[in-house]
Amino acid sequence: MPSVEDGIAALQAGELVVYPTETFYAIGADAFSSIALRRLFQLKGREPGKPVGLIAADSAMAFSVAREVPLDARRLADAFWPGPLTLVLPARGEIASELTGPDGVGVRVSPNPVARALSAGVGRPITATSANLSGEAPASTLDHARAGLGVKVKAYLEGGKLTALAPSSVVAINASGWKMVRVGAISEDQIAAALK
Repeated sequence: MPSVEDGIAALQAGELVVYPTETFYAIGADAFSSIALRRLFQLKGREPGKPVGLIAADSAMAFSVAREVPLDARRLADAFWPGPLTLVLPARGEIASELTGPDGVGVRVSPNPVARALSAGVGRPITATSANLSGEAPASTLDHARAGLGVKVKAYLEGGKLTALAPSSVVAINASGWKMVRVGAISEDQIAAALK
């Protein structure tokens, strides 16, 4: 069974890794490697223009991808990270266009120790797109992920059966305010309450 170290080595080599998060299994690629991102999009069959979220080892790393970090983003990070909250922030210029949407780049700090260890080991955020082909259900077991993705993934890291009922919630924040992009594990009321 591959170890976290094997996963880090694969990511550093521009390969893809399937790993557990607090919601579902995800496909990890070095977010700053154009080769890895190309492999990821070829594998997923994902349509261009649908941004891919990132997972970071901690808040400082997460915020490093943003051009600016509004106070509300820091308050939500303090309230919900590590946890199933993706913050979409204005992206820095060097962030690949495939990772950004109209509101910027989405990033979260996962409470899953494997997810955090991979990002920490690479020293940069990694992609956190669900470990399934586009349009299919997210994988809650490693076997499910392997059945859909096969040998194009270099390392599959075991995390048991993941029992999340919902994906991460997605909130876009910029200097002019915030908006709910996707309601997931955290409700809009919980977000609003944390910003009061």
